[in-house]
Amino acid sequence: MMAPSTSTLRVFHPAANVFAFYDGRVPGRRAYSTEPNWLDDGAYALGICSYAIVDGEQALIYDTHISLAHARAIRTYLESLGVREMRVVLSHWHDDHVAGNEVFSDCEIIAHWLTAEILTERQVILETGNPPIFPLIHPNRTWEGELDLDIGGVRVQLRHADIHSRDGTVLVLPAQRLLFAGDCLEDTITYVAEPDRLEIHAEALRAMSKWKISSIYPNHGSPDRIEHSGYPVALVDATMSYVEKLCRCPCDAELAALDLHAFAAESLAAGAITYFPPYEAVHRRNVEAVCSEVR
Repeated sequence: MMAPSTSTLRVFHPAANVFAFYDGRVPGRRAYSTEPNWLDDGAYALGICSYAIVDGEQALIYDTHISLAHARAIRTYLESLGVREMRVVLSHWHDDHVAGNEVFSDCEIIAHWLTAEILTERQVILETGNPPIFPLIHPNRTWEGELDLDIGGVRVQLRHADIHSRDGTVLVLPAQRLLFAGDCLEDTITYVAEPDRLEIHAEALRAMSKWKISSIYPNHGSPDRIEHSGYPVALVDATMSYVEKLCRCPCDAELAALDLHAFAAESLAAGAITYFPPYEAVHRRNVEAVCSEVR
């Protein structure tokens, strides 16, 4: 067992006031252990990014990354920019988004009330996982509906998005029309964490497709796209199309048997998403989870 490494952590500056802290998608590398674990086999293998909205001495950190070491690296980098006041927003409760919370325990940590509730319910599981998130630091401010924050002169809107996980929080920078999507949107495809609620997630995606946004920054995606101005709004439609097709799989054996290349062929051909081979296993797991739900 080794301590989590930040040697492959990359920092991007893809838009005004935006910094992205990306790690993973490094062939042949693991960041934590040679044994199976959530950090390497999920987040690191697929690529994981946390973000910071920065203006002057103020910063808003969107998720605290996959380890304390990663969180410390983020804090140190922001301090080197002159940031003195930091706030954190959690996108949802999953381990690869809250693992670094302890590094920001002296800051305001904001989460949807559902996130706070689920973290309390799942505390023992998260604190005894592999790797453990111990101690798990909980949010100290909760919200519901919508919440506006000012980071220096930058207005940030927090919106609840019931996609991927029922407690999803996304960030919108209305002046720049930027969306920070957490795990609600993902490239190549979404990871189905709640197969029993997939129809609800599809409806929320339809609502999101009407938002006034121009660029999207997911937490899991291609480092090249994140570094160079993010994803087009077509990522919402690609995710919606994928989820809607998943919903048909229990009644369509031929559709359920398709590999990811064929299943998402139209979105791949249009360039809305990019093919990343490890998502074949995610796709197969998604199909099995959805089909098992209706048995």
